[in-house]
Amino acid sequence: MLKINEIFKSIQGESSHTGLPCIFVRLTGCNLRCTYCDTEYAFYEGKEMTVAEVVKKVESCGISLVEITGGEPLLQKEVYPLMQTLLEKKFTVMLETGGSLSLNEVPEAVIKIMDFKCPSSGEEPRNNYSNLSRLTSQDEVKFVILNREDYDWSKKILNEYSIPEKTRVLFSPVYEKLDLKDLAKWILEDNLPVRLQTQLHKVIWSKDAIGV
Repeated sequence: MLKINEIFKSIQGESSHTGLPCIFVRLTGCNLRCTYCDTEYAFYEGKEMTVAEVVKKVESCGISLVEITGGEPLLQKEVYPLMQTLLEKKFTVMLETGGSLSLNEVPEAVIKIMDFKCPSSGEEPRNNYSNLSRLTSQDEVKFVILNREDYDWSKKILNEYSIPEKTRVLFSPVYEKLDLKDLAKWILEDNLPVRLQTQLHKVIWSKDAIGV
């Protein structure tokens, strides 16, 4: 059984797939407590569903792009057969994960989006650096940046681990806390090979909207 917080259809607001219609499957529970978390409602609330029930709900939405998210979806062992089943049914499957848990058992075809925690999150010591070696060119590393300290730290990690040579890199400001123009300016000054992004779903609806 899986504990599911919500399943909904929306526009993908982040990643290189921004703007595409997408089905989101949000699993309940998280082992991290980031200072800027915008999904605290997913820490505890949810209902029990079988893998088959989740897949049936996803199929009813009529969209081929699916994101498994949380919370931290890798806390639930049944997430692995869920991802595998969706792949077998020809869905494009994305996984949004906080970067503290091993990616070792995630099916190879799943597009992994790893949110590597910056210092301002309060969870930087929990980053699992071994995950960086498990990423491929189809995957993505996301750095959520609050301030210049986070930016400089992220730049250091990119260089130290040669991340842009292995996978895609996303730089995202903490919504309404760091101006997009400031982050864009820093990226351009350093000619960083990263993708600047914001949370498009919050622009379309609102920062507090749930289920869209």
